[in-house]
Amino acid sequence: MKKFVWLFALLAVLTVVGGCGNKEKASGQNSDKKEDVVLKVGAASTPHAEILKYVEPDLKKEGIKLDIVNIKDGIQTNEQTANGELDANYFQHTPYLEQTNKDSGLNLVSVTNVHIEPFGVYSKKIKSIDDLSKGAKVAVPNDPVNFSRALELFEANGIIELNHKKPSGSSYTVEDISKNKKELDFVAVDGPLLVRSLDDVEVSAINTNYALEGGFKPTKDALIIEKKESPYVNILVTTKEKKDDKNIQRLAKALTTDKVKKFINDKYDGAVVPAF
Repeated sequence: MKKFVWLFALLAVLTVVGGCGNKEKASGQNSDKKEDVVLKVGAASTPHAEILKYVEPDLKKEGIKLDIVNIKDGIQTNEQTANGELDANYFQHTPYLEQTNKDSGLNLVSVTNVHIEPFGVYSKKIKSIDDLSKGAKVAVPNDPVNFSRALELFEANGIIELNHKKPSGSSYTVEDISKNKKELDFVAVDGPLLVRSLDDVEVSAINTNYALEGGFKPTKDALIIEKKESPYVNILVTTKEKKDDKNIQRLAKALTTDKVKKFINDKYDGAVVPAF
């Protein structure tokens, strides 16, 4: 009888030890499994989100999953990046970021240059910029930086002249037009609505991402377009605190490889130009 009791006790001990071993093994399996880091990035749909989607598989191999959020409002996107709702954003050029930081009291920074989108003027009503009517309505972006950029493009093509006695880095307004022989009427329009404005105006100065979304081929369809040396470089943006985060840096590196350079050149045929 004592022998049976002893065997029963031994089996109980072995069961407990075996159970602990299984738990430790299971625990070990869980600890070895690493979950992907998720980076939430706000981006304009074209070309920014397309470029992010292109690098997504490479980042996945490094344990980084991109949550790409298509944005509609630039100021709101920068605010969401500043307060942590977004880890980073990729939709704007440097002057726009600087103006937003100034106007909204944000402290966002550029992580890396990615590309340039030459800014162009389009029309459904005329075939050449020389055909502009006297007093024609001209739609331009309503944010101060891109409004100024549009005026500079018209000046670069001899259509207007600007007063250059302004502080360096400040934006031009209609009050800075010193010569306007054709008496053009510049109308400020929300960026996403610039393509639709072509039904109501003679020409519209449109950011390339919106022009691409509207079905235009900038290098073919624009009446006038910025040179490739444009200072308006599109950048990856985050907060000062996150700039040196290893995962943000991995994203920056993924966006600036020779592979991405080839993708941009092949896909956009000069409408988007690598800036790295």
